[in-house]
Order: sequence, then C-alpha cells, then structure tokens
Amino acid sequence: MPSDTPERGPEDGIALCLSGGGYRAMLFHLGALWRINELGLLPHLARISSVSAGSIVAGLLGLKWRSLSFDAAGVGAAFEAEVVAPVRALASRTIDLPAIVLGMLLPGGASARIAAAYRRHVFGRATVQALPDSPRFVINATDLQSGVLWRFMKPYSRDYRVGEIPHSTVQLARAVAASSAFPPFLSPARFTFREADYTRGSGADLQYAPYTTNVVLTDGGVYDNLGLETTWKRFRTVLVSDAAGKAQPRAKLKGNWISQSIRVEELVHAQVGTLRKRQLIASYGTNERQGAYWGIASDIANYALTDALPCPLDQTTELAKIPTRLKQLDAGVQERLIDWGYGICDAALRKHFNPALPKTTRFPFQRGV
Repeated sequence: MPSDTPERGPEDGIALCLSGGGYRAMLFHLGALWRINELGLLPHLARISSVSAGSIVAGLLGLKWRSLSFDAAGVGAAFEAEVVAPVRALASRTIDLPAIVLGMLLPGGASARIAAAYRRHVFGRATVQALPDSPRFVINATDLQSGVLWRFMKPYSRDYRVGEIPHSTVQLARAVAASSAFPPFLSPARFTFREADYTRGSGADLQYAPYTTNVVLTDGGVYDNLGLETTWKRFRTVLVSDAAGKAQPRAKLKGNWISQSIRVEELVHAQVGTLRKRQLIASYGTNERQGAYWGIASDIANYALTDALPCPLDQTTELAKIPTRLKQLDAGVQERLIDWGYGICDAALRKHFNPALPKTTRFPFQRGV
C-alpha cells in the first residue's frame, strides 16, 4: 500500500521546514533565509517544506530560485531584490479582512480572494511547474476529507490516501492559499480534478470520487504546523524555523459557540505544534536526527554563545505576540521580525548544526530586534 512513510531509513541531505504564523512567520522566516543564504547553505538544501504563511516565502523563493545568481560560495546575490523586496511589499498590505468580507459576498469564498491577492502581488500566474527540480519545494495543506496532508510539488500533487496527480499545473497562488487557509475564516480551499488526472493505483484507500474530484483543503498547520512531516521521515538532517504563535491565556471567555470554537481551534493548533516540536527535539537528543531548531519564542541566551547578536528577551517576546494575521505591518516591525529571524537562526546553526560556520556581527537592518 502507498504510504507517506518510506520503508528505507532517513537519507543524507538537509531539509528546511518553515512553520505557519501569518505575516509574523513570513518575515521571521525571511530573516532566517537571509542568514542561510549569507552562509552559502541554500544550494545545499535538498528539500524545503512549508505550511501556512511559511509557504508564502517558500513559494516565492522557489519561484525566484533561478534568478538568485548564486556565486561560487553558494550565496544568492539577488536574494534581497528577488525575495526580500516582494515579501516586504506584501507585508505592507492587509489581505485577510478584505478576503473574508468579499468571500461572504462573492462566489469562491475567502480562500479564492486570498489566492487572487497572492496572484496579484507575489506569484503572478506561475504554476508549481515553475519551481526548481532541486531543492524540492513542498507546499503542505490539510485535506479535510481524508484527514491527512495534501502536498503540492513540481513532480506531483499528492495525498497518500487519495492518490497523486503527476506534473500538476495548479497555480502557485492557489497552492499557497490552500496551505494558508487558516480556519475558520480563510478556509476551505476547493479544487476540482478529474479521475483521469491521477496515477492509477497511487492512492492507499480513497482513490475514488468525491475524494479525487472535489478536493477540500485547509491550512497545512492543522495537520502539521512545523512542516515537519515530509522531511523528518526522509532526511537525516532537519532544520526547523518555527514562528507559530503560542495560545495566550484568556481570563475572560465569551459563552457563544462561535467564540468557543475559535478558542478551541487555537488551542488544538498550538498543541499540534508542541507535539511536533517535542518529537523533533527528542530526535536531536538521541542522534536519530541532526540539525537545528529555532523559534520565535526562543531565548537566544539559551544557546550560550558569547558572540550571538543582541536579542533581548523582552523585545523578542513582544514580536512573538504579534497576532497571526495577514495584516499590514509597518516598516519598523517588519525589520525587527526579519532581524530576529536572522539572529536566532545564526545562533542555532552555529551552536547545533555547524560550529565552524562564520559568525556575523550585524543585523540586516540597523535597528535590530
């Protein structure tokens, strides 16, 4: 039977996972990718797996991969122009609330409006076929019907229970909108396929209509908010950038069922991420996996590096509490989030991944965190 779990053990290669978390996550990951690029590590990645808003920056990185102008040291000279500038431009726009309002008034729902915004401001009409062959970019969504991951990739789109569609031509904007269809407001994202689109016999047990023909997807973070599933099972070295929000205490709760449902969803979402993180950290501790984890809620002091960039905990905690929205962030907050992702990624990589990596003495922006 087909399965998401390969029978062979993990293979050599470096995988990078980018979590969800709205614009907060998108910018935090952008800072991490900035540092990874400076270190010449981008071309060494075998897979980049993303969920939710992490898929925005991952999808753009994949789309622009061939334009990054990598030098002999593996540094993409055009990273700032091709990736940083478009991401910051998107972060200067609010797209979630207009999508919700228009989604209630027009056919297609909020997810279609989010896809339209991504198409207009980030991806154009490029499809997943515009992604490079290597590294493998995996844009994860959750299949509400089968209950497992649906993965958009260049070679195929796949739900291991439903089957795989080879050489899918789904637009990147729609794939990323499905990955970031945060419930309940931006969900679901609906796709129509033909039975003939699928490879015969590629699904484990649900390769028949309507599972195959009317696919209903929601945020990838519902199933796996770290994007870990498709990397941890396959690769020996796993790097994880985690900007998922923590469920904050609430002294007063409204009694209506809508408010309660939203709060329950928030708690479940946070717990999924916590369990995945524990699995990952435990695997590092037993040498089952190598790599590094860095989180937006981490304390950089815990890495015990005397030459880490200055990232005061009170200031980084403030950044971690930015709401999970696709809502405009001012230039100063954007720069602080990018600098925080850059600084904590640098510390994590030099502490746990490769202590021989060169240190950095400055943030991308002068303001720091």
